Amino acid sequence: MFFRTTALLLCLLMLHLPAWASTILVPMDELQKDHLKSYGAAYWVLGKNQPVDWLLNYRGGSFAFTHMPQLENELIVRGISYNVISDAQYNSILTEISNPEANMDIMKLEKLPKIAVYSPKAKMPWDDAVTLVLTYAEIPYDVIYDKEIILGDLPKYDWLHLHHEDFTGQYGKFYASYRHYPWYQEQQADAEASATELGFQKVSQLKLAVVNKIKEFTAGGGFLFAMCSATDTYDIALAAEGLDIVEAMYDGDAADPNAQSKLDFSKTFAFKDFKISRNPMEYEYSNIDMQPQERPVTEANDYFQLFTFSAKWDPIPTMLTQNHAKTIKGFMGQTTAFRKTLVKPEVIIMGENKELGEIRYMHGTYARGTWTFYGGHDPEDYQHLVGEDPTDLALHPNSPGYRLILNNILFPAAKKKKQKT
Repeated sequence: MFFRTTALLLCLLMLHLPAWASTILVPMDELQKDHLKSYGAAYWVLGKNQPVDWLLNYRGGSFAFTHMPQLENELIVRGISYNVISDAQYNSILTEISNPEANMDIMKLEKLPKIAVYSPKAKMPWDDAVTLVLTYAEIPYDVIYDKEIILGDLPKYDWLHLHHEDFTGQYGKFYASYRHYPWYQEQQADAEASATELGFQKVSQLKLAVVNKIKEFTAGGGFLFAMCSATDTYDIALAAEGLDIVEAMYDGDAADPNAQSKLDFSKTFAFKDFKISRNPMEYEYSNIDMQPQERPVTEANDYFQLFTFSAKWDPIPTMLTQNHAKTIKGFMGQTTAFRKTLVKPEVIIMGENKELGEIRYMHGTYARGTWTFYGGHDPEDYQHLVGEDPTDLALHPNSPGYRLILNNILFPAAKKKKQKT
């Protein structure tokens, strides 16, 4: 009798096996309680040597991975919404995604990217959106700066974020407003001491060397991400290689009066035909950045639209634009928005305000690597000023603007697929 009962139970068990839960689905649509921490969870799963399926355009770019109690417990601890589904249910999702008529695809994430943030060791008195969101999402990163880059540390990393830096050597062009502030004077003294230590006569020369090292890193297959002034000043430094565009209050001698006509736009990643600001008292580097008087918008109506790409044909920009919203709140920075007429034609535009003629989010390739530029300072602080408190991301766990940053974090983890367009 015992054996007959056991056999019957085993048969019933086998009949119900297909309904057993075996996959964890982390939805990334409006039902997700914490989008930002979900990226950190996906990164953590990769760190446990478990692959993650990134379901492009399925429920906002959801994640899926094999069910294990340890992984499920981590999602519970982090407060992330998830579903445990059966193999049959997951196969049904995969069938839906694979339909040629569906603008969806599956991107296999396999490699844990090693992340570096280029940032001064003594941070400036305002915060950086990328370090904020990495910390909130519990994604580990190393802080490196000029010395580490000049000494050749970049090849240790897969992904590099450029802090809101001024690569022209003009200390953010804060001279007019902040030259008497102790933090500004300390920043200048530290930069000059670092340049001398590393064998450069000027800070601008040190920054150019750093820019070229980063360019080599990208050419070799690195993933470069920059926001705010680290975008346009990077390209300005490349175009001005060998020229002096820095006035005396910054480096002790006058700038080349003919520098504008000598700029070499063939060296830049994103921008062309721009005019540099020759006024050292102006809080602006060039006409790349759209000026406030050209932007007839306020916090209430400043938005940009994400472009919808073909997931099956253009997987890279599709990954970088995964979101539960297509209309993103605008936000300001020293470099807020890129003038569309000054962007090279080969650049992939991923987010723009067509009416204003400005690009907010864009992507390109250089040799074997890629770069992404994102305008503005903090996606959840419209006009973040010097000295203000950092944004509390616990109040913005579903931020579409911050999601764009985290898309870039996971991008290097993807198993490469050839882009078809």
